[in-house]
Amino acid sequence: MPRADLDKRPGDVAAMFDAIAGRYDLLNDLLSGGQVRLWRRAVARITGAGPGDRVLDLAAGTGTSSLTFTASGAECVACDFSLGMLRAGHDRQAGRTQPPGAGKLAFIAGDALRLPFRDEAFDAVTISFGLRNVASPVAALAEMRRVTRPGGRLVVCEFSAIPVAPVDMLYRRYLLNVLPAIARRTARNPEAYSYLAESITDWPAQRELAGQISSAGWSAVRWRNLSLGVVAVHVGRAG
Repeated sequence: MPRADLDKRPGDVAAMFDAIAGRYDLLNDLLSGGQVRLWRRAVARITGAGPGDRVLDLAAGTGTSSLTFTASGAECVACDFSLGMLRAGHDRQAGRTQPPGAGKLAFIAGDALRLPFRDEAFDAVTISFGLRNVASPVAALAEMRRVTRPGGRLVVCEFSAIPVAPVDMLYRRYLLNVLPAIARRTARNPEAYSYLAESITDWPAQRELAGQISSAGWSAVRWRNLSLGVVAVHVGRAG
């Protein structure tokens, strides 16, 4: 079964997510203890998109995160470079009746480093648990800035570092030892979850990521910790 390495070659990353697309959302719920649903709702609340807003949900996978934006009336584009994930999401949504007042959802294939959208096309751009899978996060953040209108919003939700060092150490032991063991029993491609653990432990902490976001051209950058800092939501403004 395919898995990516920390060099994050796009073909390897896409193939890995193609292989786990069918059970991706189910395993997210299981391995996060249901916390992923709370994180999605927090991202939607922080983004604050509503009727008339156009949102780009980058690295959207099956589009589960995108539904939190359309539920509030915003139009959302779920963009990912894993065709397997996009197909799984599109097939899941086909034939479903949208609730009254829901915005439109579109699935579009695209690379975070070369987004297939015009300049200033979106009111808000979000990426949840996907930025650390990109070979050049700063270049991707600059692309997100390009497609966001002046005054528009960036919301990045990503695994981070728990500020209390002993607790963070225990968390990282869970990532490197317990999570892969659970995946070996439940996932069809457990190697992908070894990559997940490695990519999280290799990822910069909150302040360093904030600096990268600023260097990509975003202003008013700040962050909020969720679940004690297991996850952090960074926000910024365009222009």
